[in-house]
Amino acid sequence: MLSRKAKYGLMGALNLARHYERGPRLIAEIVEEEDLPRKFLEAILLELKNDGMLSSKKGKGGGYTLARPPEEIMVGHIVRTLDGPLAPIRCASTSAPMPCAECKDPATCGIRDVMRDVRNGISDILDRTSLSDVIRREEERKLKNNAGALSFEI
Repeated sequence: MLSRKAKYGLMGALNLARHYERGPRLIAEIVEEEDLPRKFLEAILLELKNDGMLSSKKGKGGGYTLARPPEEIMVGHIVRTLDGPLAPIRCASTSAPMPCAECKDPATCGIRDVMRDVRNGISDILDRTSLSDVIRREEERKLKNNAGALSFEI
């Protein structure tokens, strides 16, 4: 399950992606637009900056910005940075596997096998979905919803 930390991190990164061409954004602007807790978002953005996804500038005209274009930043990278491995159970992780205490034979464990499939499915989607893709999907849904609303007015 996606933690609140990862969800807020995605919301903050998406806000920066929407304003990518306009330069740095103040945390106060992101907090207001996304209705997020300031201190928590500050810590999250710092973590994303330390991982190289964000840049920051101090002083007048400063704030946070994406370190790379939105189409180059994948949702999976953000989620892993903030939440750690994607596997639903530790023995199914590729980056930090740990054997289960109850497991008699990890090589033949059916639960581990299914959870690896789950991890692979989640990973495949998140690692091929960029911030730009998410924004495009939002815009498509807004257009679709607006078109539907217009048809009711006729």
